[in-house]
Amino acid sequence: MTLGSASDSDRSSLTSQMQLELFADYHQILLLDEHSEADFGDLWSATATQDSMAVGDDGLAIGTEVNVNVAVTVELHTRAPGPDADQFDNVVEASVNAASGRLVVLGCTDYFPEAQRIPVEPGWVRVRVSRWNLRNAARAGHLSDDDVETMEKLRIQVWRCPNRQLAVIKRWKG
Repeated sequence: MTLGSASDSDRSSLTSQMQLELFADYHQILLLDEHSEADFGDLWSATATQDSMAVGDDGLAIGTEVNVNVAVTVELHTRAPGPDADQFDNVVEASVNAASGRLVVLGCTDYFPEAQRIPVEPGWVRVRVSRWNLRNAARAGHLSDDDVETMEKLRIQVWRCPNRQLAVIKRWKG
């Protein structure tokens, strides 16, 4: 699957996009308000594990299949992108209070001061995380990041939105 299959409407709402490779230590990456003090140790419940997302008011921990590097695309949108869950293995949405106006995306053991900052309008944002290539990544395990064909891929879409509950749009049952 390539990200080039976005609709014209989604392309017109896209304001910026960045490509990252992050170390998904402990099978997760984080998306946090810059001043977040979220403690995900208490948020990784059995349900959160099943949903592949632990949600705090000002941050998300996104579950991954692998404990190695993953390819991450972050997209900022002016409005909610159209639905495209059929192109992905797992799709989950949640809201984050980005009160500082800067989101930080990183692996959970990355050095926070050097992590990628993403400027957003302060307030609540909606985050849709779409993951794919999960079967290939799970089969390759700790070697999955050696080859683009086996690397787990995540797309994180962000847009302004009032606070809403977590929504599991599509769950991978690998």
